[in-house]
Amino acid sequence: MTDTRRRVKVYTLNEDRQWDDRGTGHVSSGYVERLKGMSLLVRAESDGSLLLESKINPNTAYQKQQDTLIVWSEAENYDLALSFQEKAGCDEIWEKICQVQGKDPSVDITQELVDESEEERFDDMSSPGLELPPCELSRLDEVAELVASSLPSPLRREKLALAVENEGYIRKLLELFHVCEDLENQEGLHHLYDIIKGIFLLNRTALFEVMFSEECIMDVIGCLEFDPSLPQPRRHREFLTKTAKFKEVIPISDPELKQKIHQTYRVQYIQDMVLPTPSVFEENMLSTLHSFIFFNKVEIVGMLQACALRYSGVTFSHSRTARFESCCREDDEKFLTDLFAQLTDEATDDDKRHELVNFLKEFCAFSQTLQPQNRDAFFKTLSNMGILPALEVILGMDDVQVRSAATDIFSYLVEYNPSMVREFVMQESQQNDDDILLINLIIEHMICDTDPELGGAVQLMGLLRTLVDPENMLATANKTEKTEFLSFFYKHCMHVLSAPLLANTTEEKPSKDDFQTSQLLALILELLTFCVEHHTYHIKNYIINKDILRRVLVLTASRHAFLALCALRFMRKIIGLKDEFYNRYIMRNFLFEPVVKAFLNNGSRYNLMNSAIIEMFEYLRVEDMKSLTAHVVENYWKALEDVDYVQTFKGLKLRYEQQRERQDNPKLDSMRSILRNHRYRRDTRTLEDEEEMWFNADEDDLEDGEAVVPPSDKTKSDDDLMDPISKFMERRKLKDTEEKEVLAKTSLTGRQSPSFKLSFSSAPKPALATPPSASHHPGSPGSPGAIASLGIAAKSPPPTTAVTTKGGLVGLVDYPDDDEEDEDDAENKESMPLAKKSKLGS
Repeated sequence: MTDTRRRVKVYTLNEDRQWDDRGTGHVSSGYVERLKGMSLLVRAESDGSLLLESKINPNTAYQKQQDTLIVWSEAENYDLALSFQEKAGCDEIWEKICQVQGKDPSVDITQELVDESEEERFDDMSSPGLELPPCELSRLDEVAELVASSLPSPLRREKLALAVENEGYIRKLLELFHVCEDLENQEGLHHLYDIIKGIFLLNRTALFEVMFSEECIMDVIGCLEFDPSLPQPRRHREFLTKTAKFKEVIPISDPELKQKIHQTYRVQYIQDMVLPTPSVFEENMLSTLHSFIFFNKVEIVGMLQACALRYSGVTFSHSRTARFESCCREDDEKFLTDLFAQLTDEATDDDKRHELVNFLKEFCAFSQTLQPQNRDAFFKTLSNMGILPALEVILGMDDVQVRSAATDIFSYLVEYNPSMVREFVMQESQQNDDDILLINLIIEHMICDTDPELGGAVQLMGLLRTLVDPENMLATANKTEKTEFLSFFYKHCMHVLSAPLLANTTEEKPSKDDFQTSQLLALILELLTFCVEHHTYHIKNYIINKDILRRVLVLTASRHAFLALCALRFMRKIIGLKDEFYNRYIMRNFLFEPVVKAFLNNGSRYNLMNSAIIEMFEYLRVEDMKSLTAHVVENYWKALEDVDYVQTFKGLKLRYEQQRERQDNPKLDSMRSILRNHRYRRDTRTLEDEEEMWFNADEDDLEDGEAVVPPSDKTKSDDDLMDPISKFMERRKLKDTEEKEVLAKTSLTGRQSPSFKLSFSSAPKPALATPPSASHHPGSPGSPGAIASLGIAAKSPPPTTAVTTKGGLVGLVDYPDDDEEDEDDAENKESMPLAKKSKLGS
């Protein structure tokens, strides 16, 4: 059986002064060689991993709070806490800590000495305790001075705290407060303010329990009203008793639970409103106050949850929540049941429903302090009681505040268990129409957000992104959540999400181009881009069937740069997938046209739009995407050839020419492969094996049809091999010469004019070093001669320049210029031995 005495939760204090749960495990103490000392070790109960390894430093101040907590500062602004399941385990570890530090285990805090002179240290060690002045009206100034002088020294703070606790000094001070207030003694009231504030900075749980008790807390708040730095006292008590009203949305009959709720609210009010903002030096002195509020919230949620879950047969493993089960009365057991019944009841008026929703929102917020297993039970209970159908009703209301609170509750559910939400909406789709599905309500609220900054829409978009993220979808042996949910989403919800995009891109420019609409479309594009990256099959079918990319690229004409960049980012993500389905879709619909237009319209401005478009084309060049490179050069080279401040477009043209050269000269391509193969050394063991097989084989063993090159033909074969290579080198020299002449004629104007008119000449260009292609001749399929402007650019299908046959690549169109090369090729083939012909033709 597991030893529950050593079972603990590890907490750390974050930058917002809130405690973060680091996990549950079992604590032990022992000597750690690496740390050179006795240390506290906590290993996770789930997998045995190390949650905490902390050396017990002799000078570190450890605090024992509420019998089950040990709190200390590991370093500056880094506080740790161990929350024990049982008091016995806490006492056992506390004794180990005190033993290492040489302290009496009966104390609740160990202290370190900081920057005290030898004289002060001697005085502190020799004096048995701190003697407080008599608690009299005439001695309040002495008490205030004593408290102020004790705060800088940790040891004097400890002695002062013990003296205040043992002598019941707080209650005596509060009696004097009533006297001073009745006599309107401002000087005495100012002294009491300083004294009570100083007691807060003693950071001791035992003193807080006295000050925050039912009979003392309002008087403590009264003392803190008389700040000497303010001309008039504050009215905190008046606010708490007359303005702030406690509303029981669902009646709570447990008196201890009510008292705990009142206490937590008032202590939170003291921390946030009454106490002055602590200085840098005082911040860590209030860590116990933060802990007091945090664990109070844990107990409140535990008490409420214990009442509700005991009704459902769920029990708690943690002692601080489990011990409240006995406090729940029979009529409290249906607390959450009554809450949801009133939420979904049509007879409930709007004000009452507003209060119920706000209560549920705060309840969910408090639940974040629960242990993981208790939080699991909490959200399962909410699900079983119908929180999602209730949220569906609430989101359909007209009250903006109610809908906002419902959105916050929905975010807790999605962040905690997105699979639970996905399962609900898929089951719901079998019974309801698409218009009233919960997820479509979320999308509609996102689209209809009236906030100019779209704060609510941004929150809802984040929730949708979590729901459609395959990374948090479950896969079991029987079913795959990813397949089922994505099929559901693209069938029932995607048309709702993309409706604003499709409605605004029916023409060449966005129909509405105001800031709020552009922000909304940018959010939708962000989610669609996420889908392109993570949903391969479903989003591909949707984009191609609905022609989504063409609609998205209309937004490149928006006057809002951020929206145009979102559209470019969407296309760039698609190109980055290197999917031929997408590539054929882009080429078939000439979808680079709006990109080129946006580039030209941007003109000479050196901005993010310019860089994004150039990067897209550079990606085509670097990744050698042959089909898209050929499409861009054949259809848009005239528009881009004068851009010479980057080498991207000339590099694209070079890639294209190399590609065409390989297509038109299959022999040269085979030569490159031969040279490439000979460039690398073959494995010596392979060579030895092959030589041995060669010498062991007889000529009679060779199969019919297998060519053998006679020795007399070796020289001839070498000459044949070098002939295409020399031709290739001559063509390269001629091509380099022509490129230098073109560059010399080009004026260095820098950038393309934004008023560029896209028209192409039907006259063929002067022949380059490479053989002429089909796209260079008027009248051929896809040639520039058939294009009048970019708007009607080559609506005919892309040209097919060559087909593969047994003998190699043969052009579909004969050109006069090719006759000479064909004759040369024929001569070379005739002069070649049979074996070499068969090898080069294969």
